Amino acid sequence: MIDQATIFVKAGDGGSGCVSFRREKFVPKGGPDGGDGGDGGSVIIRAVTGEQSLVALRYQPNWSAERGGLGKGKKQHGARGQACIINVPIGTLVFDAESNELLADLKEENQEFLAAEGGKGGKGNTRFVTSTNRVPRHAQPGLPGEEKRLDLELKTIADVGLVGYPNAGKSTLLRAISAARPKTAPYPFTTLRPHVGVIETDDYRRFTVADIPGLIDGAADNVGLGHDFLRHIERCNLLCFVLDLGAVDGRDPLDDLAALRRELERYEPVLARRPFIIAANKIDLEPATDNLNRLKQAEPNSTIIPICAELGENIPDFIATVRRILDELPPPDHDELLKILAKRRAQKKQIDDQDSDQDEEL
Repeated sequence: MIDQATIFVKAGDGGSGCVSFRREKFVPKGGPDGGDGGDGGSVIIRAVTGEQSLVALRYQPNWSAERGGLGKGKKQHGARGQACIINVPIGTLVFDAESNELLADLKEENQEFLAAEGGKGGKGNTRFVTSTNRVPRHAQPGLPGEEKRLDLELKTIADVGLVGYPNAGKSTLLRAISAARPKTAPYPFTTLRPHVGVIETDDYRRFTVADIPGLIDGAADNVGLGHDFLRHIERCNLLCFVLDLGAVDGRDPLDDLAALRRELERYEPVLARRPFIIAANKIDLEPATDNLNRLKQAEPNSTIIPICAELGENIPDFIATVRRILDELPPPDHDELLKILAKRRAQKKQIDDQDSDQDEEL
């Protein structure tokens, strides 16, 4: 799962204008007829559903558009340079690598961002004819195209994010409620990249659920997969804590819930205050009944849904509850997301500067 990439984009230069004069039999003093140069092609970043990661950009970091054609005689203009289209997954953020400024948030199908604009073509000598200069012998060169270094970062777009410890049953739950088929196995860390499933109800209401890879203690400090996957929760409108009530790995589900909240709070306090529900998974196992009663006593005001994802128990109730809560939520606050992004980028820049200082000392 490649969800970060740095690329260099170069738009096409504009073609130069032409210095030319009409030469035709029986047409004395034909005059200037040099055409304009063509505009250079632009570099455009487009969000498409066919892309799932930024892996292609890792292996092709340099992108350039075609330069504009040269102007010709007989007032022929140069051809416009062909644009360079870079396809990225929906949910890709584009930052200026130098200033860390957020340039674009590509969150819709076929949404486009003009990453680098092509240079304007130069004017031919025809454009410089005046009453005092009937025979201009100069033309303009084309302007250079823009060039930029960009940081691209993918954040999974989903209505609901499944958050939990490894082996809590998040991938199994996603398979039970949608057509997504993430890998499942009786050992932890089977999910190494986010998976998104689409749920469609009988009345054609659709919403998406993301299976975020399992978090561990210290994830906020980038331990384990850490920040690589915590950032995929930032776009989710609703969080679903998936707890293992069967205590298969010998952990207490209440301690797991407290630890998950603690990691979210340390990573980004806004995420810890986001609406949530609790999926009390593996209720078919023997310790589940006691753990469920303890959970309800500790969380009297929380929405708790007992389920067994493996056997499909209470899955319709789970889907109905999630759908109801999503319908009641206010529209997502885009400004809040921008604040989170600005904060994360500032922290990243600080870390990069510290790493650079250490490299210089060595």
